[in-house]
Amino acid sequence: MYEAYWELAESPFDNSPNPKFFYLSPDHEEALVRLVYTVRHRKGCGMLTGEYGCGKTTLSRALIQRLEADRYEIGLLTNPSWTPVEFLREVLYQLGVETDEKNKPELLHLLNDAFYRNFQAGRDSVVIVDEAQLIDDDAVFEELRLLLNFQTDERFLVTLLLIGSPELAVKVRRMKHLDQRITLRYHLNTLDYTHTANYIAHRLTMAGQTRQLFTEGAIKLIFDFTRGTPREINNLCDVALLVGFSKRATEIGDKIIAEVIKDMVGVS
Repeated sequence: MYEAYWELAESPFDNSPNPKFFYLSPDHEEALVRLVYTVRHRKGCGMLTGEYGCGKTTLSRALIQRLEADRYEIGLLTNPSWTPVEFLREVLYQLGVETDEKNKPELLHLLNDAFYRNFQAGRDSVVIVDEAQLIDDDAVFEELRLLLNFQTDERFLVTLLLIGSPELAVKVRRMKHLDQRITLRYHLNTLDYTHTANYIAHRLTMAGQTRQLFTEGAIKLIFDFTRGTPREINNLCDVALLVGFSKRATEIGDKIIAEVIKDMVGVS
């Protein structure tokens, strides 16, 4: 709606996990390096946690982009409210195996076959569970652990990556057998002030606008309100560009940001 006015090729602040807009802060880069290392060196299981809205899902998509499609078979699970049987069937589905089987031992046999087929073809199987804190059934965590039993004498046949909010770490800690199998873990933090400014500039550039549309005063207010949480930055900047367009502004200053914040918190 406002893109043409601000000379943008597309909306810069959508909250979809588009890896094109992925901003590599030092913290995000460290998280990505650890995830890539976990996969490439077949470390079995890695876990990434972070506060809501800090960019975990976008990071997982950036990871997938960095993994060669001819070498890796990736199953991405994004709605983990399953029973154990549903979980196993979803893993199979994401790996390209559709089945009506509901018997758990048979599902495990099918999984073993899928992992081993990839192994024989020189491909690595990777299972990524996003929003893993939503898993309510401890039996599903047990199935996750059992996936790591699929291995040859020399290596794991699957790499498992768990991604979620800090509640995930609390749940996993209760599951001692799973907790002990996690080789690498990392907690993703929100952005500081400097990286909040860089993040906004990066997303504008990726959307086709190299001019900095937000004043320094506006960015300070954005940081104070969002505390550097990317999802909240996106929400605030998106509405600010809309308001700026309606006012025919030439830039987004602190007054526009203050007005948007006031609307967001419902202050009259």
